[in-house]
Order: sequence, then C-alpha cells, then structure tokens
Amino acid sequence: MLVHPQFDPVALAIGPLQIHWYGLTYLAAFGLFLFLAAQRVKLPWFADRGWTRRDVEDMLFYGVLGVVVGGRLGYAIFYKPGQYLSHPLEILMVWKGGMSFHGGILGVTAAMALFARSRGRSFLQVMDVVAPCVPTGLAAGRIGNFINGELWGREAPASLPWAMIFPQAGPERIPRHPSQIYQFLLEGLLLFTLLWWYGQRERARGQVAAAFVFGYGVLRFVAEYFREPDAFLGILALGMSMGQWLCVPMIVLGGGLWWWFGRRTAP
Repeated sequence: MLVHPQFDPVALAIGPLQIHWYGLTYLAAFGLFLFLAAQRVKLPWFADRGWTRRDVEDMLFYGVLGVVVGGRLGYAIFYKPGQYLSHPLEILMVWKGGMSFHGGILGVTAAMALFARSRGRSFLQVMDVVAPCVPTGLAAGRIGNFINGELWGREAPASLPWAMIFPQAGPERIPRHPSQIYQFLLEGLLLFTLLWWYGQRERARGQVAAAFVFGYGVLRFVAEYFREPDAFLGILALGMSMGQWLCVPMIVLGGGLWWWFGRRTAP
C-alpha cells in the first residue's frame, strides 16, 4: 500500500529565510494566470476592445488581493465563525493557515468588479477573460496540499491500487483516497481543458464565466465524496459536507446564469 512520503514543507532554506512549497505553488498559479490570460486577450473579440497585457498584469494584482482577503474571510465565516468572532485579530494571522476557495472566489469577484469599474469595462467581459485561467491555479494549489499531506481523503478500500496512508491523519494507518490528486485532476486539469476549449469561440457575454461557476460546483461536489470532511464540522444535513453545501448555490447560479446569458442574440 502507498504511504504519503511526508515531504518537507520547506522547499529551500537560506539562513532564516524559508521558502515553502505551498508558496511556490501560489507563484506557479499566478505565473500561469499571467501566461494564459495574455493569450486570452489576443482573441479578436477581446483585442478589438483594447485589451492588452498591461490589463492582465493589473487584473493579477487585484486578483491576488481578492484571493488572500476573500479566502481568509471565507474560512473564518464559513468554517470557524465562533472562533474568529471571539478572536477577530486571528483573521490577520494568515501564516497559521486556513483558506477557503469559496471565500476566495467571492473575493476575486469583488476585486474584478473594482477593476472593471476603474477601467470602464464590462464586469462580465472581465470575468470571461479570467474564468478559463483559474483552474490551473487551483491545480497548483492541490499539488501544494498533497505535498503538505493535508486535506486527505476518506477511507478507501485496501484493494484500491492507489489507496494511500497519510501518517498525518493519525496513528491508525487507514488507507485513504488521495483526494488532493482527484481535485487536481477534476477541478484543475479537466475543468481547465473544458473551459479553454469552450472559450475559444465567442460566446454570449458572461457565459464563459457562468460555465466556470457551474463546472467548478459540479466537479468539487463530486470530489467532496472522497475528501475527509473537516473534523470540527463533520458531515452536515442530508449527508453532505460543508464543501458540498457551498457548491450547491454555485451549481444553481452558474447553470441559471449560463442559460440567461445565452438568451441574448449576440455575443
């Protein structure tokens, strides 16, 4: 049976300076966004409206702020509201860990709204540029989760060839699903492939962004069946985890918006 190798979370140490693998995955995510978004704005329906690489760089700046602020606040609100209400200053202690994708996506949405307003651009068009460039960043983050041996999966049959023991999960040495890899493949590579293909044709404004919201919601919902729920929350109503409950409005909203935007006669 496979055993998680328990990588050293520090990739490089130079004196007191430590560079963590997780930080490197964030850098990879931002670098991939720069590259992919620069390709997106070359498409005729964006280039004709004056999109440039400078716009992409500015969007990244806004996006980084949205990811960090939204991800941290989302974790505090969705997962540990009682703790952070009692100790609100701990929200600022990002080095202690605790980020929420669903909070991060809300933060990025707000940041893109600010960017669109500052440039006099359509918010939906901004989101259509951004959406296909996000899944590769999610994939990089899941690699970071796997290296850190965190967010491990639920118990798996011992006969499953890729079942893995995560020593960090406890002394029981239970075979588990490597759910970080599942999420890397589903909400990372698969979602990127589908959205990049879908976004290569001009769509009704907002449809590409709506497809991302719907697609991520569906794929994350499926992946949550293999991921161990947070110990302090466990399984909630209807046998669903917190992650799944947060995906339900994404699926409904994304599907509804995709249909609504598609009713327009012109892209």
